[in-house]
Amino acid sequence: MLDAATYTPRLRTVFRETIKPALKEEFGYTNDLMIPRLDKIVLNIGCGAEAVRDSKKAKSAQEDLSVIAGQRAVITKAKKSIAGFRVREDMPLGAKVTLRGDRMYEFLDRLITIAMPRVRDFRGISGKSFDGHGNYAMGLKEHIVFPEIEYDKVDEVWGMDIVIATTAKTDAEAKALLKHFNMPFNS
Repeated sequence: MLDAATYTPRLRTVFRETIKPALKEEFGYTNDLMIPRLDKIVLNIGCGAEAVRDSKKAKSAQEDLSVIAGQRAVITKAKKSIAGFRVREDMPLGAKVTLRGDRMYEFLDRLITIAMPRVRDFRGISGKSFDGHGNYAMGLKEHIVFPEIEYDKVDEVWGMDIVIATTAKTDAEAKALLKHFNMPFNS
């Protein structure tokens, strides 16, 4: 059994031992604190019209997201009422969770090594989804690509948004950081 006090995620060790020196050499950083690192990963499932018809859908999405993330997700609620969509203020519409530290590295490891290869017709992810400040956003069409989700118990297949926030100042630095983590960019 793993001792929680001494356990370090595989990607955190890889970052410390190989990625930091490689980035320092590649970009010519003079200080270790200048080297970009992962800040947080935000996961989001939006239920949309299903949640409007059935309020239990947001609860189901929250449970699935909590299993994937390894920590409790929070239900997101509507900020305003929109009559055309039959949405009322404070109506549950989805779930989100923010990962930091060891859970963040564990999730990224599972995303890259297990979940992405299980996506149907996977040809890599776009290298253009950076926001200009070193953060990367991507989406998955099915949350069932994660091994934690038992396919037989899923009542609905949800899409997922994944935002990887880094401390990089530019998109080039962030892309180099994620490439060193073996993120499968296609461009």
